[in-house]
Amino acid sequence: MNRRSQSSRRRFLRGMGGVAMALPFLESLAPRKSAKAADGDAPTFAIFIRQGNGFAQETFDGEPERFWPSFGPGTALTTANLSADSDRAISELAAHAGKLTIVRGVNFAFPGNGCGHSGGGNQVLTAARVSENPSGNLSLSEGESIDNRIVRELGQAGDEPLTLYAGRKLGYLDEVLSYRGAHDLRGAEQNPYNVYQDLFGLSMVDPEELEAIRQRRKSVNDLVRTDMQALLSRTDLSKFDRDRLQLHFDSIRDLENGIICGLGDGEVANLEQMQANVDNDDYIEDVMKLHFDVLALAMACGARRSATLQIGCGNDQTQYWVDGVKQKTFHKISHRIDSDGDMGDPIPDADILHHKIDRKLLGLFKYLLDKLASYPMPSGSLLDCGVAVYTNDLSNKWHSYDDVPYILAGSCGGALKTGLYVDAGGVANNKVLSTIGAAVGCKNGGGDPLDDFGDSSLPTGRIDSIVSPGF
Repeated sequence: MNRRSQSSRRRFLRGMGGVAMALPFLESLAPRKSAKAADGDAPTFAIFIRQGNGFAQETFDGEPERFWPSFGPGTALTTANLSADSDRAISELAAHAGKLTIVRGVNFAFPGNGCGHSGGGNQVLTAARVSENPSGNLSLSEGESIDNRIVRELGQAGDEPLTLYAGRKLGYLDEVLSYRGAHDLRGAEQNPYNVYQDLFGLSMVDPEELEAIRQRRKSVNDLVRTDMQALLSRTDLSKFDRDRLQLHFDSIRDLENGIICGLGDGEVANLEQMQANVDNDDYIEDVMKLHFDVLALAMACGARRSATLQIGCGNDQTQYWVDGVKQKTFHKISHRIDSDGDMGDPIPDADILHHKIDRKLLGLFKYLLDKLASYPMPSGSLLDCGVAVYTNDLSNKWHSYDDVPYILAGSCGGALKTGLYVDAGGVANNKVLSTIGAAVGCKNGGGDPLDDFGDSSLPTGRIDSIVSPGF
């Protein structure tokens, strides 16, 4: 879909104080089009979620497999067989088995430069070389990231990817993920309320109107009520579209309540309390859910075509709650010792704690998939319109760049095969990123589906086993 046709399908309700509420795509009002997606579907999109510190995979020093399915690649994914793998972290996604594509056998092509965490972050969405200067924890990517390519090619003029961050920023290895181009690392927003304000025009609203929203006397819905009622009164709206609009308006109010009510004791909180909480490890799961709520709304509205969420800093220092205990930092757990280096006292059952953190974070990814699946579209759900990707900038505790998982959910309107567990055979990650970019709609220089993303020295191509015929 070109930029002009995508722009023509974006609809807004205009209201008091400059509020502009983006709407979901409505089948009844959609223009006729030549794209393969059903009329009224949201535009294709890609969301990338990055976990740090590797997964609890099988390692050469005797730790057992706790991540990948117990059955081999080539096996169709079902809720039953993933649920049966209850000792594997991937079982957290069993409810969405038919929408998943689990890809293993993907490597980063280039070595890091003094810091494994930074070098992995430089490559995970870029498939580009790691800078020689700067180096170490300051190293940067030599290319743009796929989220940037998607918005640059398919978004509207002036758009940037939504670039989100959950957890504390420590001034050391903070953002690692989204690049406009070589050495041009994009900052990430911690506070989901700020993202919501920018997306829906609230950053320009009169302060008195904002205060009414914060005190729950008004919603954005109230500020656009005249246009909302006019839209709902149209006789050319189908029942399907009316139901979708009601879900959209309800989701906006739920989102506002979730943000404005705070994350602790349920009492009404103001924006300053939320700002304080985004740096508090005790609230990271709640902040992630609010980010996911915003992401789902943004994609339903066509407000952006790509987004990233980075969980924790480059060497995630979050102290997660596991089994009712606030644990040592995830980075130390991933090292298995009470140290950020290579010497320290062993952390008891650190490998099991790592596995439980993997499960916790995959369970939160499931929350995003549930949210996307809750938005109905003519061809299925919002999840079917795009792809949500869960990955890591390391593969395991040894800072390895080999066999980095890429977990895809959603088919991008049928462009991707789903319900599959595949082994890509040790390819560089440029091929999985090209596959995702092509599924969303990006092209190579010759006008064919994208197949040459990443460093120019890498073999081009896509992962053919997960591409649907005709795409």
